Amino acid sequence: MSWRKDDQGRERGYHHGNLKEALLQAALDLIGQKGAAGFTFADAARMAGVSPAAPYRHFRDRDELLSSIAQRGFEQFEGQLSEAWDDGRPDTMTAFDRVGKAYLAFAREAPAYYSAMFESGIPTDANPALMAAAERAFGVIRAIAERLAALAPAGTPRPPALMMALHVWSMSHGIASLFARGDAARRALPMSPEELLEAEMLIYLRGLGFQSVAANGAQDKRADEKPANAPGGAPAGPWGKPK
Repeated sequence: MSWRKDDQGRERGYHHGNLKEALLQAALDLIGQKGAAGFTFADAARMAGVSPAAPYRHFRDRDELLSSIAQRGFEQFEGQLSEAWDDGRPDTMTAFDRVGKAYLAFAREAPAYYSAMFESGIPTDANPALMAAAERAFGVIRAIAERLAALAPAGTPRPPALMMALHVWSMSHGIASLFARGDAARRALPMSPEELLEAEMLIYLRGLGFQSVAANGAQDKRADEKPANAPGGAPAGPWGKPK
């Protein structure tokens, strides 16, 4: 449903109790136009076709509105990463490659959500629901790192899975934010972002001593083998300690 002005220039307001959704969609539209920091609470109300006081029925302030958008973004993000990972089927490296592509695709196809999630300046630990959604998304990357650490070649010290997860996240996020985003801030590349990410991950894994895994794939250590650094008393992830 569109909440923009109709063909005659009249603003369309909400009806049937859809004010909250109207405001969320209006804010997404404004993020797409001006960035996460480029609009006010009153702008969102105006875009939705309601009075400046109306948003307070559902949101305490602009930060809470952005927090709700970021939460939805992380929920969608986690769903797409989980679908791409598919518990590492048919093998870890193939699934790992799919997740990288899914990360870049989300940044490209949902730039307003991506901006709200990572560029709004909203503290995730101030909203338990947002924190939980963000941790679930990072949990997919953590699961991949656990599987990769378990594939460390014989005689090669296994790197800490959390550190690997943070490295993988940082590399994916950097390429997504610079070269794969779906807005005007995207920078040009002489190759596709997917090719750049694949090359970067290959170099990273080889640097850790994963030559055979990176180049040719490897026999996964599945089933009963529990990787070192498996969650238990696991340290907090990049968005804080899981609840």
